[in-house]
Amino acid sequence: MSPQLLLAETQPTLDFLPPMIDSYDITPLLSDYDLYLFGEGQHWRSYERLGAQIRTVGGRVGVNFAVWAPNAESISVIGDFNHWRGCDHEMRKHIPGGIWELFVPGLLPGAKYKYSIRQQGGRTVEKSDPYGFYAELPPRTASVVADLSLHRWEDAAWMAERQVRNSLNSPMAIYEVHLGSWRRDPSNPSQWLTYRQIAPMLVQYCREMGFTHVELLPVSEHPYTGSWGYQTVGYYSVTSRYGTPEDFMYFVDHCHQNGIGVIIDWVPAHFPKDDHGLRRFDGTALYEHDDPRQGEHPDWGTLIFNYSRNEISNFLLSNALFWLDKYHIDGLRVDAVASMLYLDYSRHNGDWLPNRYGGRENLEAIEFLKRFNHEAHGQFPGMLTIAEESTAWTGVSRPTYLGGLGFSIKWNMGWMNDTLKYMRHEPVHRKYHHDELTFSLIYAFTENFCLPLSHDEVVHGKRALLDQMPGDLWQRFANLRLLYGYMWTHPGKKLLFMGGEFGQWWEWNCDESLQWHLLQWETHQGIQKVVADLNKIYRAEPSLFEVDFDYHGFEWIDCHDYENSTLAYIRRAKNPEDFLVIACNFTPVPRFDYRLGVPECLWYREIFNSDSEHYGGSNLGNGPGVTADPFESHGRPASIKIILPPLATVILKPER
Repeated sequence: MSPQLLLAETQPTLDFLPPMIDSYDITPLLSDYDLYLFGEGQHWRSYERLGAQIRTVGGRVGVNFAVWAPNAESISVIGDFNHWRGCDHEMRKHIPGGIWELFVPGLLPGAKYKYSIRQQGGRTVEKSDPYGFYAELPPRTASVVADLSLHRWEDAAWMAERQVRNSLNSPMAIYEVHLGSWRRDPSNPSQWLTYRQIAPMLVQYCREMGFTHVELLPVSEHPYTGSWGYQTVGYYSVTSRYGTPEDFMYFVDHCHQNGIGVIIDWVPAHFPKDDHGLRRFDGTALYEHDDPRQGEHPDWGTLIFNYSRNEISNFLLSNALFWLDKYHIDGLRVDAVASMLYLDYSRHNGDWLPNRYGGRENLEAIEFLKRFNHEAHGQFPGMLTIAEESTAWTGVSRPTYLGGLGFSIKWNMGWMNDTLKYMRHEPVHRKYHHDELTFSLIYAFTENFCLPLSHDEVVHGKRALLDQMPGDLWQRFANLRLLYGYMWTHPGKKLLFMGGEFGQWWEWNCDESLQWHLLQWETHQGIQKVVADLNKIYRAEPSLFEVDFDYHGFEWIDCHDYENSTLAYIRRAKNPEDFLVIACNFTPVPRFDYRLGVPECLWYREIFNSDSEHYGGSNLGNGPGVTADPFESHGRPASIKIILPPLATVILKPER
C-alpha cells in the first residue's frame, strides 16, 4: 500500500507542549506518520496536512492550522476572527517534529489569518502562512482560508488524453502570457481583468492563432507586482490580483475544454526578503542558508532555499505536485535553473563555498531537481517539466536513470541569443556572422529543446522584437516575418511572448495592456497572420514536430552560402518520405533562379512565403509551386530553381 494511503489510518501518538489557554480540540490532524514523512522529506501531499485545512471534528466545522517552525518559543493564530490578538488561539507543538497545530471551530472560507511567532529571544513577528491557499490583495499580507474542493472539474477527457500523449512527438506552440498586462479593462485601464474574464478571451485568441499551450508568468502570490511573480511569497497561494482559487481553476478548466494546455512558471530557486514571508521564519535561517555565501543571490537581492534540509525539499516538491494535483496544471517551467546548479553562480572568488568535494556544483540542488522530475512525471503522467537553463550543463532533459536532471524540455538559450544577435545586424553585414545562424545545429539534438522568444527578450532596454529589427519600416516588418518563419521551421518546440505575434512596438510594460490598437494597421495584421499561418502549418505537418530532438528530422541542403546570407534545409517526419524544403533569405536582395538540391524529382507546392502580399510583403514567390529537374545539386539527385524573396522564408511541400 502507498505510504500516502496510510496517512488517514495512522493514529497520532506524539505528545504536545501544554497549551497556555484552553484548547478548542485535542485531536491533531497530523499523525505520527505525517510527521515522519515530512521529516524524511517524502510527504508529497503535505499540503493536505499543513496550512489551513477545513475540517469537521465532533460535528463541528472549523479550520485546522498547522505550521512548521521548530525554533519558535510560541505561536498563535491571529486573524479577523479574534481581532488579531495573539493570546486567544495559541498553538501546540509536536515534539520533536517542530510543527505547531490548532483546530479552531466555527471558521469558514474567507477568514483572514497570520501566525504570530514569538522567536527565541522574545521578538514577536507576524508571518503569512507558507502553505496558505489564498491571500489578501497586496500590499496587504494576511493569508485567507480557502476551500479548494468547490470547483467541479469538467476536463476529464483532456486529462485522460494527456496521460497517453507523447508531447515530445507532438506540436507545441506556446503563447507566453502575463495575465496582468495581456489585456486590461477597457473602461478602466489601470484595472486587471479577472481569471474568469480573461479565460474566454484568451482561449478564443489562442484557438484563432493556433497556439497549443499558454504559459503563464508566475501566478503564485507575490508582494511586488513589478517582479512579474518571480519573487514569490505564497508558494501555495494563487495570486488574488485576478481572483480566487476557484476562479483560477475555472481558467484552467476552460482552457482544457477548448484543447489548450496550461503551463505555469515555478520559482524554486529563490524567494524575497519581505518580513511577512519565509525569511528567518522562526527567528532562524529556516528556509534559507545562514551564510550569505550560500544563502543570498547577489544579483536579485533574494534568498536561496536550503535544499539540504528535508523539510525544505519537501515544501518545494509538495508545492510542485500541488499545482499539478489541485489545479490540473499541464507543465511547470522552472525558472533560473542555472542559478540552482552552480554554487558560484554570479559570484566572485571567495564569495562562495565549494561542495564537499571541492567543486562548484550545488549537489543538494541537483538532487532536488532530479527528485522533483522523478516524482512529477511518475505521479502525473503526461505533464511537462521545462528548464530555463542557460549553461552547457549536460543531460538537463535526459532521464534521471541515465544520469540526467530529468526535465522534459530545456529552453534553447543559445539559439535565442545567437539568432537575435544575428537578426540585429544590418543585412549587408550578415554574411560576416553566418555562423551565428548555423552554430545551433551543432548542438540542436543534445537536449530536448524549446526555442524561446520570451518576456526576457523585450524588457530592460532590449526593446520589442520588431524594434530590434534593422532597416527601414518595410525591412523591419519583413525581418520579423523572416525570423518567425526560420524559428517555426527550426528543430525544437516554440515559445513566443505575447505582443510579439502582432509586432508590438513598445518594450513590454507589466503595468499596461498590450498595444492592441496597432492591429488597425495592415503591417501589424500581416505579422499576426504570419504567426497564425505558421502555427496552422506547424500543427498540420508532422515533419515540423515529430522528430524535433533527433538528427534524422533535419538535413542541410546548403548552410555555406554566406555570401548571399541564405539557408536551405529539409525537415523530415518519422516517415522519411514526409518532408518539407525550407529556404531563408536574410538580405533584402531577391535571389532569382536560385537552385536547391532536393531528395526527389517531384512537384513542390509553395505552402508558405513570408513575403506574400497577404502579410505585407513584396509578393515575390513561387506560387503555386515548382517542378524539380533531374539535375544533381547539393549532392542530391534532383533540384529546383526558385525565386528566393527578399528577407523571407519559403516552405515547399512535395506532392506525389
